[in-house]
Formats: sequence, structure tokens, C-alpha cells
Amino acid sequence: MITLTGFADEISPDLEEQLNVLESENIRYLELRGVWGKNILELTEEETAKVKGRLEERGFGVSSIGSPIGKIKITDDFEPHFEKAKHAVRLAAFFRAPFVRIFSFYIPGGEHEKYREEVLTRMKRLAQLAEREGVVMVHENESHIYGDTGERCLDILRTVSSPYLRAAFDPANFVQCRVEPVSGAYPLICDYISYFHVKDAVMGNGSVVPSGEGDGQLRQLLEHLKRKRFSGFMSLEPHLWEKGKSEGLRNPELFVIASQAIKKLLAEQNMNWS
Repeated sequence: MITLTGFADEISPDLEEQLNVLESENIRYLELRGVWGKNILELTEEETAKVKGRLEERGFGVSSIGSPIGKIKITDDFEPHFEKAKHAVRLAAFFRAPFVRIFSFYIPGGEHEKYREEVLTRMKRLAQLAEREGVVMVHENESHIYGDTGERCLDILRTVSSPYLRAAFDPANFVQCRVEPVSGAYPLICDYISYFHVKDAVMGNGSVVPSGEGDGQLRQLLEHLKRKRFSGFMSLEPHLWEKGKSEGLRNPELFVIASQAIKKLLAEQNMNWS
């Protein structure tokens, strides 16, 4: 069974509006990244408790902490960042979230091999942290970081070789790196994927579009997941505020467009969701 969730801060900075729109789409989970204009790692203890209280009162769960861990330069000091990672896993425990989203550090242009060992050392430490705290970190492929292609994502996942470091598969981000998501990257890392981001993009210019309207191969992806009988989270991260045919619509309206688009693709495959 597919469980839909999403980056609700793309709806609004206001928590109540986030939950209202999710509820209108029958989505009962969210990926916590931002509330009240602040990243989840920046909330005070009082604010964090308030968020948890409202989620519980309204019957919402947290699929993942949408942290920015790993979104620093590989040449930046890692130790202060590692303290933030500790906070991210504490938040996952507090919200009973099974996952923490992370990245694999910005690499100076074309110097992936030079910094490979440092990347892997850091990723191993993050996986060890996750293991100690009993949560799973999911690495999101993204442009300009070490894990931007299927091959380098596989390098991280296979080298670290930990059940506490898995992949968050983002089709649009692969497209923006000129990688074919399903025919190119997916076969390499499919055995490591535990989480999916729902985002599509156009190969020619990288613009983000509703699911099924770009080159993210979302239909082929769902065919694979149906055959595998995948059960888990698919997280809406639509980014539809970027210029395109949806320009001018408000963020809540754009999130609904994204939600309806993936539901249409799921219906085409006769795949149930909750």
C-alpha cells in the first residue's frame, strides 16, 4: 500500500493551513521540514511541543524529518553540522518518524573523486548515529552533491552498507542532473530505496511540472513498484511555484494540483493509497 505524505511547508508556513490542505486531500502524514517560516531544526522546544500537540489532536503522523543535513560544502567543518544531525534524530524519535532525510554534501565542480573518501567517512558517521538512535536516514539524490547520479548514490549506499542508510528516490532531481530516473538510476539502487519523493521535471530545461508531465518516468516507476508490491511512503515535494503553466496560482492550489496528479497515476495502475 502506498502511503501519501508531503512537504507541507510548500502549502504554507502556517501549520493549520498545512494540515487543512492535507486533510482536504485525505493525506494523513507530512514530512516535517518547516513551520512558521522556520526549519524544523530551528524550532524551540516549546514550538516543537506545540507542533506535536496539534498533529496529535488532528490525527496526523510524521513520515520523515525533512532535514537539511548534508547540505553544506564538503570543505565545511563537519562537527557543528554533526551536532545538528543529532538534533534531527532526536526530533525523529520525538515525532515517532521512522526516517530522516539527508544529503551527501556539495562538491566543488567535477571533483567528486577527490572528495569521495571524506564524503563516505561522513556518511558512515551519520549511519552510525542513526543506528544508535534507532531511525533510518534516507539519502536524497540532488544536483551538485556527491550523490547526484545513480552510480554515485550506489557508491555511497554500497560502501556504507548499513540498513540505517537508505535511499530517498527523487525522479525530478535525477532529471535535473541529466540522468534518466527509472531506466538509468533506478536499476542501480532499487534494492536500497525505502522512500520516494513525488516530483517531475523536464529534461531540456529542468523545470518542475506535475507528475506524469515531465521526463521523470513516474508511470514506469509505479509499474516497477506495483510489480514489487512496494509498501511505503511517497512524499509530495512538488516545487510547482517555479515558472511554468501553473504560475500565478497560490501554493495551496499548487500542492493540490501535485496531489491530484500522482493520484491519477496511481489510479491508472490500479494502485491503492492511503
